[in-house]
Amino acid sequence: MKLFRNYKTLSDEDLMDLIRDKDSKAFSELYNRYSEMILNYFYRMLWKDREKAEDFMHDLFQKIIEKTEYYDRNKRAFKTWFFSVANNMCKNEYKKQEVRSNTSSGLDESYNVSSSEEAVDRMFDNKAFKQKLLAEVNQLDEKHKEVFVLKFIDDLSNQEIADALDINLGTVKSRIFNAIKKISVNLEVYRDELIGGK
Repeated sequence: MKLFRNYKTLSDEDLMDLIRDKDSKAFSELYNRYSEMILNYFYRMLWKDREKAEDFMHDLFQKIIEKTEYYDRNKRAFKTWFFSVANNMCKNEYKKQEVRSNTSSGLDESYNVSSSEEAVDRMFDNKAFKQKLLAEVNQLDEKHKEVFVLKFIDDLSNQEIADALDINLGTVKSRIFNAIKKISVNLEVYRDELIGGK
């Protein structure tokens, strides 16, 4: 008699254990949880190129199937590992295209932003300002842009960002603060709300 599993109740880490055992239903559940999220991430980070984003998404899930041994649940949560791999894929693409400092990654202005920091939330709620803010985010250097996107658009916690990017928590906080500070310099009218709201 085959054991019945409610895959929806399993943790990401448990699903990965089952994927190692060639459980296709476990993979389907993991795909359903993360495919849209990671597609949107690649879309924003790879110049709003939908086809490239889809290719990267499929490549990432292919890695999960073929290289399950690369993930160690004792070292980090699946979500942070997953974003770490995705982030490294983007970095490799930036190097390949040699556009790190010359091309913006194109944040999607219609993306539903979720944030734990009220000051930035208020900025995104102001539709007239949102476009200007996102344009400034696109001008940030790679290190500051990636933490800003992961924090305020993908809604990762500071610790999850630290784990995903393999940097310490203090560095994450510093980069978030400096990203907001750099943006506020070019948007002086909002400076007090951006910096003072922290």
